Amino acid sequence: MHNHHDWRLFLSLAHTQSFTKTAAQLGLARSSVSQAISTLEQKLGVRLFHRTTRQVTLTQAGEQLFDELLPLFAQMDSKINEILNKNNELQGILRINGTPNSFALLWDKLCAFGRQNPKICLELSADFRFVDIIKEKFDAGIRTGDVLGQEMVAVKISEQTTMCCVASPAYFTHYPIPQTPEDLKHHNCIRFRLPTHGGLLNWSFLSPDTQEVISQTVGGQWIFNDTQMLISSALDGVGLVWIERSLVREYLDNGRLISVLDKWAMIYPPDYLYYPHRQISPSLRSLVEFLRV
Repeated sequence: MHNHHDWRLFLSLAHTQSFTKTAAQLGLARSSVSQAISTLEQKLGVRLFHRTTRQVTLTQAGEQLFDELLPLFAQMDSKINEILNKNNELQGILRINGTPNSFALLWDKLCAFGRQNPKICLELSADFRFVDIIKEKFDAGIRTGDVLGQEMVAVKISEQTTMCCVASPAYFTHYPIPQTPEDLKHHNCIRFRLPTHGGLLNWSFLSPDTQEVISQTVGGQWIFNDTQMLISSALDGVGLVWIERSLVREYLDNGRLISVLDKWAMIYPPDYLYYPHRQISPSLRSLVEFLRV
């Protein structure tokens, strides 16, 4: 069986009709090209080129071989280019893991990315637990903060997250506006149960005087495990909700919700898109650059 490289070298020499030019094209020494052609001719038992001090031309046997090989290699090159172009095309499935809140905050951007890349299928898996994206075969994950394993790359995709306490104007016709987190003990606070371990989400605040983080115990009539239900209940005047400000900004702007304890607002690090430290697909790279801030 002959080396694929030998046939490439043969075709190149047939085109250039020069050992020197062929050597330059392939990055080889002239002597290496000459030796390789001589070895090929010995293996075939036939001379492929006429050689003179001024010219290199194909023999009849060489022309016949050239006519046979040229379309085969052209077809092979075409297939290789087709595969390479397909791999570079933005298409396929991207499996992304993140919290429901992170997807809610990124929804407009993700929709815009989808419109720009109709051949990419985005599979979003919403989960509050910390997922091993390699083990569970996700292309990337989203989490707060950039403290990850050394095998991961983290790309910032949001600004800091500011929390807020909100309720409807109707709610505050029955309850006084709280001035400190301690006042929440006298309010109907709608709590959130974490799907990860079943515990209730702590309401945290940042002291405006000491910058100390305060974890406030609250009580109330309702407990949900869905962010949208929290928002709906606050809009309906059921109680106070502790939630990311960006998720309810629309309702704060139009007056359907009122934010309290703003000077005590807790601030969390930005969200990061993370993925394994290895070569990534063009589609994932495109998403990373689209979401990067």
